[in-house]
Amino acid sequence: MRTDWQSIKERLRAEFGDAAYKSWLAPIELDSVSATRAVISVPTRFMRDWVQRHYLDRISQMLTDGAAAAPAVEIVVRSAIRAPDAAKAANVEAVGTLSAAARARPRPAAPRSHEDISAPLDPRFVFDNFIVGKSNEFAYAAARRVAEAQTVPFNPLFLYGGVGLGKTHLMHAIAWHIRKADPNRRVIYLSAEKFMYQFIRALRFQDTMAFKEQFRSVDVLMIDDVQFISGRETTQEEFFHTFNALVDQNRQVIISADKSPSDLEGMEERLRSRLGWGLVADIHQTDYELRLSILQSKAEKLGSQVPSKVLEFLAHKITSNVRELEGALNRVVAHATLVGRDISLEATQDVLHDLLRAHDRRVTIEEIQKRVAEHFNVRVADMHSARRARAVARPRQVAMYLAKQLTSRSLPEIGRKFGGRDHTTVMHAVRKIEELRATDTSFSEDVELLRRMLET
Repeated sequence: MRTDWQSIKERLRAEFGDAAYKSWLAPIELDSVSATRAVISVPTRFMRDWVQRHYLDRISQMLTDGAAAAPAVEIVVRSAIRAPDAAKAANVEAVGTLSAAARARPRPAAPRSHEDISAPLDPRFVFDNFIVGKSNEFAYAAARRVAEAQTVPFNPLFLYGGVGLGKTHLMHAIAWHIRKADPNRRVIYLSAEKFMYQFIRALRFQDTMAFKEQFRSVDVLMIDDVQFISGRETTQEEFFHTFNALVDQNRQVIISADKSPSDLEGMEERLRSRLGWGLVADIHQTDYELRLSILQSKAEKLGSQVPSKVLEFLAHKITSNVRELEGALNRVVAHATLVGRDISLEATQDVLHDLLRAHDRRVTIEEIQKRVAEHFNVRVADMHSARRARAVARPRQVAMYLAKQLTSRSLPEIGRKFGGRDHTTVMHAVRKIEELRATDTSFSEDVELLRRMLET
């Protein structure tokens, strides 16, 4: 059996590269070797599981190279086989975990309380106020599970999605629920930016041990917008060790970001792999039904009577994120309240002209046909067919009318897009819709709603 451990580690470095060596292989120690058994140790359970899964087979081959028999190679957590002396304790701290002695003794009082470090929570951001739809139901279910669990169900919980889709709302909701259910549980919620600020402050005042104790003695650590520390190597190093220590102690870690762990640029590979170790839940862009539900709920909370057509218009027009959607409704309601003007489609368009203009785009005839077909519950193919039944002909005429209003296409071009029809057919459709709009208020509102939706 080979017992030149340093030589083996150099071979591992050459084979797996410096990044993997620094993260996973350098902390491994060879504790004992016999004819039947070799014991290697690592500082934490998390690292033990990772090494066992990815590197143990190769390490075993190197350790038993040239041996007549193949003794068993066992990997253990260092604190489980011996109490570290001062030198070992320093080594364990260097890879981001607490010594066994530090875990055993009572935690000293931190210079600043967890409440001082934690960012304030928004009282509006609770589970009861979170509107659930297809785009966020998985993330919501995962957040509820973590908030209600007595033990850690998965570690970490990683929530990701675009701006304004509800990540921060879920983070706050988890914190509120945990604090209400068990006020004795120590919860820290803060942004990655504030985490970095606290770490730099600790370095400046040479108080890193207090910093480590503050963050590694909590029951739940929640870091929002972790992408902020991308490219900041020193902060990433400390966050890596803090994360490792908490997971090793079976403390809950919850992270949010704008991208999945594998897509976080400027983040060390070892940190990306750990962030994706638990449960990764993404929040998609909202669909129309969810946006409409959010607006209805928001309107109820504002105590304002907002016409359903205005809510439908906003749900169709503003698709970027929930934050912008709610902000638009706030503007409409505030304007109506301050100037004493009824809320209508026209007033909404006037108030939000800048926001709607930012979403302006070129409308195509194909898009008009698709949207009109959906609105009247007919097939897009009916826009091109020869069917003359009113249930089909009327939506087709509406689509022709909107194509004339919203595109620069000539009448013959529009006709060709509707199954090769003559330009006179398009002219007749435009006149017919104009007549109906003048005599049927409800029909006119439907057409106007479609037009406004298609303009963005």
